[in-house]
Amino acid sequence: MATVKAFIRTSTRKATTVNIRFRLSAGRGVQLFHSSEIEVPPAVWDDVRQEVKAKVVFDSSKRIEINRSVADRKNLILEVYDAVANKDGLTSGWLDEQIDRRLHPEKYTDASDKQTFFDAFAEFLRVHKYSQWRQRAFQVVIRALQRYELYTRKKQGPAFVLSVDTITPALLSDFEDFLRHEYQYADQHPDIYEAVPESRTPVQRGQNTINGILIKIRTFFIWANKVGKTGNNPFRNYSIAESVYGTPYYITIEERNKLYRTNLSRHPQLAIQRDIFVFQCLIGCRVGDLYQMTRNNVINGAIEYIPRKTKEGRPVTVRVPLNSIALEILAKYPSNGAPLFPFIAQQQYNKAIKRIFLAAGLCRPVVVINPTTREQEIRPLNEIASSHLARRCFVGNLYKQVKDPNLVGALSGHVDGSRAFARYREIDEEMKRDLVKLLEK
Repeated sequence: MATVKAFIRTSTRKATTVNIRFRLSAGRGVQLFHSSEIEVPPAVWDDVRQEVKAKVVFDSSKRIEINRSVADRKNLILEVYDAVANKDGLTSGWLDEQIDRRLHPEKYTDASDKQTFFDAFAEFLRVHKYSQWRQRAFQVVIRALQRYELYTRKKQGPAFVLSVDTITPALLSDFEDFLRHEYQYADQHPDIYEAVPESRTPVQRGQNTINGILIKIRTFFIWANKVGKTGNNPFRNYSIAESVYGTPYYITIEERNKLYRTNLSRHPQLAIQRDIFVFQCLIGCRVGDLYQMTRNNVINGAIEYIPRKTKEGRPVTVRVPLNSIALEILAKYPSNGAPLFPFIAQQQYNKAIKRIFLAAGLCRPVVVINPTTREQEIRPLNEIASSHLARRCFVGNLYKQVKDPNLVGALSGHVDGSRAFARYREIDEEMKRDLVKLLEK
């Protein structure tokens, strides 16, 4: 296993500053050296810890910068070495050149042949073979970046272009600000939204949504560094804010049954969507997976499907046995390989769910986190009900009964250790009462 050590030459101890050198060792006889441009005063260098000494008078921001640069260079050296299949005959000169190519790729590429930022992003998506759903999510990010580029050109001039080599933490901060206020720019700059349109007018984004966009861009930069597109990774010095989620709320089995028994004979189309929602409550899948289902997914009294979120990694087939209510709903809608139910657009489905909850009188107050302000607020259940509430109903009620995350996860399609699944396991009021009763014994 290769290791990298940072050091300075002992013969230069009297100099004001010296360049930090690195030695890669791998097995018997493999010693590769790299002289970096990272400078440090010899008097503050800790040979053992390979960083600036902790207990010396030294500018704190400079100490952090040097120590981080040393750690990053070690990682880069290991990446370069590990990327080579045949390691015979490697020299220190070769290592220096490979590091320089990563740090300064513009020196090794003709300007006329230089791949644009968006061309590189398109290559990233081609290489990764993401699912259709995830491809669409990345395309939303790309369009936001394209609009940001056009918006910034209006402020800085037509020469501004996004580049993998020149995106900095400061630019990421500016882009994050753009995402936060983009809903205000649609009317101010209609030409931008004519050039790079969206299916709907931009709305105010919450921090969690912005975080999701930045995480996707960070994933792209990790790939771009790994394959040698650039040595620049602005996320090394840029922190993405922590996402905030409220306690998951879900409807009880009694509320689900009340929904199912509500008389909607005067609204037959609404009754269809109610049946679909209740069926989703009984199998716990995501709405995207539900909409892909046909009668062929019904196998020996159960629904079988591969969640789209697992298709990109290790595909897992989820099998959920159908209970009597689910089978009753299926019997209402005979199908011959066509979609399992008469689905409508997902946006319309969510609107129908809110109307169904209102008709059933399911309007109890629920504490939620406002996605924009990130503050708690109380909303009636019918106003915030959506397709995802069906998944919460399935997971929440199952966990309440069996309290086994592995068993529930096998039915819901959550991967082991899923942070999303952990939010579903919030202990509810009834479980708390049961625990307190233990103190009476």
